[in-house]
Amino acid sequence: MAKEGARIAVVGGGLAGLVAAFRLRHDAAIEVLEAGDRFGGQIDTLLADGFVVERGAEGFVARSSALPLLAEDLGLAADELIDQATLRSYGYDAVQLSALEPGEAARFLGFQVAREDLGRGIRSLRHGMGSLITALEQALRGQPGATLRAATQVRAVERAERGLQLVLADGTAVRADAVLIATPAVVAAELLAGLAGEPARALRSAITSSSVTVELAYPSAAVSHPLDGSGFVVALAAQQEGLRACTWSSSKFEGRAPVGKVALRAFFRPSPEDLAQLDDAAWVERARRGLARAMGLQEPPLHAWVSRWRDALPVFDDAHRARVEALEQALRPWPIALAGSAFHGSGIDAAVQSAERAAPSLRAMLAEATL
Repeated sequence: MAKEGARIAVVGGGLAGLVAAFRLRHDAAIEVLEAGDRFGGQIDTLLADGFVVERGAEGFVARSSALPLLAEDLGLAADELIDQATLRSYGYDAVQLSALEPGEAARFLGFQVAREDLGRGIRSLRHGMGSLITALEQALRGQPGATLRAATQVRAVERAERGLQLVLADGTAVRADAVLIATPAVVAAELLAGLAGEPARALRSAITSSSVTVELAYPSAAVSHPLDGSGFVVALAAQQEGLRACTWSSSKFEGRAPVGKVALRAFFRPSPEDLAQLDDAAWVERARRGLARAMGLQEPPLHAWVSRWRDALPVFDDAHRARVEALEQALRPWPIALAGSAFHGSGIDAAVQSAERAAPSLRAMLAEATL
């Protein structure tokens, strides 16, 4: 039961923010403030012409227990969770595609994956990871006292006469008894600098990387390779124009393409200049050239979808972990918690686990707040 008159503000409407809001929805009035024009963060599924196109994250580690439990609590059917259809993967060495040993692809690309996850593949949702965001939004919109506000930028979190207040870009303020920060690290640095000082400002140096993905749709007959795997990674010496890997989406997960069609998703690590200068058409041509080199695929695609993720992927090292820990210590006088992959580990499972830990922590802070 919500504490009468209590208010919790969640800054950031990505996965972690929505999960924490969902878990706290009975404890107080909840307001989720998202700077962008949609919710979900790096989960963004497009359904188009019978294709399930993941523009962001395509799944979560197979060993995850947090995601199945969350899906169950959201009322998603058990058969919505699907396993990777094949664990075979290939490598491209500028000459040919060759089958790789289990786990070799993730190790080669430097994915921040726990050793126990190597070679086990990932899981997803039958209609795309966006189903999770839709379910979270519906649950919150159906909860009395819960509000979701997109296109609402928060400039700072400040101490107020009673509790805390969030200063918005338009100059107005939102009062809150407790605050959850579920933003990128550099955004959190600016939001919390007034309260936490140098420990907050230190997050300005958080390292991130960018990504561009290009999903291409083809008639099955246009592809000579049997696509009997999840895709291929490109050896470092063979990488051209930033192409690092390609997921054969329609082979990796069932239902990603209509009968007689295939979907292939090319992954690029772009330079800052590429991000600034290349339009969608240029990225599609880069993807086509890469698939022509690796797979001999020459035909133009039926459809193409380009997705850009600028500075969206956090890089975790000991220095970043120490900065996050120092900030959390500095925030202890206030009922403020951090949640999300920017703070507690990359990937969907880590983001959900972070939110699941933050919710009870913030609940306890709310109960004990003496501001």
